[in-house]
Amino acid sequence: MAASCSFVPSSFTLQSQFIKTPSQKPVSLSWSSSFPQLNLSLNSTPSNRTLKNKGFVVEAAWTRRSRSEAEKRPNKKSWKQRTDMYMRPFQLNVFFSKRFIHAKVMHRGTSKVVSVATTNAKDLRNALPSLIDNEACRVIGRLIAERSKEADVFAVAFEAKKNERIEGRLAIVLDTIQENGIIFV
Repeated sequence: MAASCSFVPSSFTLQSQFIKTPSQKPVSLSWSSSFPQLNLSLNSTPSNRTLKNKGFVVEAAWTRRSRSEAEKRPNKKSWKQRTDMYMRPFQLNVFFSKRFIHAKVMHRGTSKVVSVATTNAKDLRNALPSLIDNEACRVIGRLIAERSKEADVFAVAFEAKKNERIEGRLAIVLDTIQENGIIFV
């Protein structure tokens, strides 16, 4: 017992190629009705000058994301984070422990270490009277500059940590590197 129910509004008729009767040929899909026609003109849109006067804002496609958008996608890197590795490819890291001074220049894109200098090396450990004083900082700066030049690196980037000041022993290392021909970018 199959009941068929069909509802077709009086103003619409549907003819389809899927509905066949033995005496009719398949017919293409078509809708026929009386829709109101819209008269559109290309010249009827207001100019940018009138849009600005009415309070509309036209924004460029490259504008920055708002804070709310950044909060929605917190893992998306900023423009600087995405391009900094290519604009400034070599980074200088300086670390001071209680007993030694370590410095290295590494490539940001590949994380390869280009040059290293530390007061924990055998030749410096025995040659220097103190491994953490100002003279040790000058030696580390000179060594890192020479070894970077040997590896054809003449410009490095140094970014201080959040609460790190460039003074004291760190300033001595950075000044010595700069005096020996390495440019900071």
